[in-house]
Amino acid sequence: MYDSKSYVFKIESKDSNSRIDSVLANLIEDTSRSSIQKLIEEVGVKVNGQIIKSKKYKLKEGDIVELIIEQAAPLAVLPENIPIEIVYEDDDILIVNKAKGMVVHPAAGNSSGTLVNALIYHRGDALSSINGEIRRGIVHRIDKDTSGLLLVAKNDDSHRSLAEQLAAHTVKRAYRAIVYDNIIEDSGTIDQPIGRDPSNRLRMAVTQTNSKEAVTHFHVLERFKKFTYIEARLLTGRTHQIRVHMAYIKHPLLGDNLYGPKKSFMGIKGQMLHAKTLGFNHPRTGEYLEFDSELPRDFQELLNQLNKRFITA
Repeated sequence: MYDSKSYVFKIESKDSNSRIDSVLANLIEDTSRSSIQKLIEEVGVKVNGQIIKSKKYKLKEGDIVELIIEQAAPLAVLPENIPIEIVYEDDDILIVNKAKGMVVHPAAGNSSGTLVNALIYHRGDALSSINGEIRRGIVHRIDKDTSGLLLVAKNDDSHRSLAEQLAAHTVKRAYRAIVYDNIIEDSGTIDQPIGRDPSNRLRMAVTQTNSKEAVTHFHVLERFKKFTYIEARLLTGRTHQIRVHMAYIKHPLLGDNLYGPKKSFMGIKGQMLHAKTLGFNHPRTGEYLEFDSELPRDFQELLNQLNKRFITA
């Protein structure tokens, strides 16, 4: 079952003389360039009232672009009896220690086995509804292959309070990561905007185009000959932020084949990134709460292996 969604854009000067497929892929979130190209060639897109079927058509400043995209109807999220580790719970919030490999919420092609499926099974309707059915309770996300602490709201009032704290950059989020090569500085700050990679819609990138402020602080915990163990703290919370920022300074995360080397080291699958510490003001009482989590077994075992294989720098 599908729904239709209409879009109308007025082209700005920065997109003048650019290809229509590239511009529309950047303007419409969660839409790939290839799907835009298919739509243009098969259905057509209106530019100033005229139907265009060439993906190479060059737009001009002031052009009015109209298109309709058929979208799948919202997914039905079913409860699933999936074990999850709840480290704290009260009437307003849940803190979950998410396992590596678990997707946070359903999406097209991935409608089951997610944290939201598990939350609905374990807590039913006792979850906030602000972000819709497929994101029930979810205030912020971490990537599929990132493990660690995740904050869940059990009602809409709590959700609003926590979202405001995130927007104000007052939530403490400290991660542990293993990155390639030695970082010379003991600490540093990466203050570079992040947006969708114009050349690859599956990736994010440091870019000045259609981007948002992104700030990551890092501190070196231990150095090895070929790798560095760090703590990274988020001031903002952009998609793939730590992964993109560390790759930007030429220290991609170990195991991250999207932003780092394609060849796996020691058979590692997925980036070595763990959301270790989470601190915030309780949405009802205002009391500051802080939670810490142990490193996953595979993460700790890898650190042990690195200590054995490489002399500490």
